[in-house]
Amino acid sequence: MSRWSLLPIPAFSDNYIWLLHDGKTALAVDPGDAAPLEAALAAHGLELRAILVTHHHPDHVGGLAALRRQWPGLRVIGPAREDIHELSERVRGGQHLQVLGEQIRVLDVPGHTAGHVAYVIDPPRDGSAPLLFCGDTLFAAGCGRLFEGTPAQMQASLAQLVALAPETRVCCTHEYTLANLRFALAVEPANPRLQERQRREQARRDADEPTLPSSIALELDTNPFLRCTEPAVQAAARERAPQPALSSDPLAVFTALRQWKNQF
Repeated sequence: MSRWSLLPIPAFSDNYIWLLHDGKTALAVDPGDAAPLEAALAAHGLELRAILVTHHHPDHVGGLAALRRQWPGLRVIGPAREDIHELSERVRGGQHLQVLGEQIRVLDVPGHTAGHVAYVIDPPRDGSAPLLFCGDTLFAAGCGRLFEGTPAQMQASLAQLVALAPETRVCCTHEYTLANLRFALAVEPANPRLQERQRREQARRDADEPTLPSSIALELDTNPFLRCTEPAVQAAARERAPQPALSSDPLAVFTALRQWKNQF
């Protein structure tokens, strides 16, 4: 059985296009720009068979038209609740897809956009750790801005993701890790796992290496948006929003953290 290779392809200033391949055929996720993906496919001698799209923002869909022209018969799979003209298949949460011999589960994860979806391969046939392609919902040490959804929607979406196996590889689509860790340390400066993560990820970026993929286990230990029941996180949120008094309800804490991060 061929083992999959997972590559984060840099695009724009801080995007990643994810490329999953077995040495011959490939699946891409959120190609906002066709050029870097086409270069990677050519460099590895790969045939692009399918694309997964998480949401409609231009930095995630901008390369679709060119890629469909380049690869006739390409499957372009994306959210049914969003207006993306280049899709060939529209999917909703709860569906299971067969793509390149893998079963892919679709999750509805609104919040960043109204129709955002995520994709889970749990586990791949080669026995490697499960994969989560989550677009701009869950980030390394952070979460997406709420452009079209509510805090309650985003918190419910994140809850779906963190219920996945701890070893699941988190393949989000932006290199925001260091900025997110600066905020996380402002929220929870005494968290030793967070301190260690900041040192490790800084070293990776200094070496021009990606900080991704992350893992569900790592996010549960270090991502403040997933730690809204922790006393230290609640205290930090309360200090930022003393009037009116902030309750310890996790949704209230999450909402305060998201507002704080927007201004950080």
